[in-house]
Amino acid sequence: MDLKEKVKEIIRRLKEAYPEARIALHFENPLQLLVATILSAQCTDERVNQVTSYLFKKYRSPEDFVKVPLEELAEDIKSTGFYQQKAKYIQEACKIILEKFGGEVPRTMEELLELPGVARKTANIVLSNAYGVVEGIPVDTHVSRLSQRLGLVSSKQAEKIERELMELVPREDWFIFPYLLQAHGRKICQAKKPKCPECLLKDLCDAYLSQN
Repeated sequence: MDLKEKVKEIIRRLKEAYPEARIALHFENPLQLLVATILSAQCTDERVNQVTSYLFKKYRSPEDFVKVPLEELAEDIKSTGFYQQKAKYIQEACKIILEKFGGEVPRTMEELLELPGVARKTANIVLSNAYGVVEGIPVDTHVSRLSQRLGLVSSKQAEKIERELMELVPREDWFIFPYLLQAHGRKICQAKKPKCPECLLKDLCDAYLSQN
């Protein structure tokens, strides 16, 4: 079985196991998704959702994020970690959205990457989930870990992993692929104690096969 066939089989099995796989962050519009994704760096989606449940009642527009004192915004997002930097990113991104993009979160990869705190992962998440534009595969810790363990990629760097996956994963599955890996990563293929004996991919997994 070559790598492309292996990926197709992995996707087939994961779709069967996780038919409800989708983005875990809660949002109602592109701005909320952008902010939630910035907050999700080095933080669990569950914690981000707890914070945004009240944050998005207080801040409803880019103007709201810009006009508040930076210290107040930082305090509001404190429990997500790295809150000073995240508050700065959110405020600066919202300033650019107002000054350059007419108050609308940009709809292209190039424009999104102009925003502070936005790399390809965040841009991919916003484009695909808010606008239905799938230009790549967002690589988070789950996608990185599982792709390496399964033997799909040789790199450990996010953008290189993305490029390798884009070569392997059928384009029509680019959108769902990261959410399938996230679901499996949370339930079975965890960082510290993966539940290999009960894994439905163990016969396809380089890490498992190399140890057994």
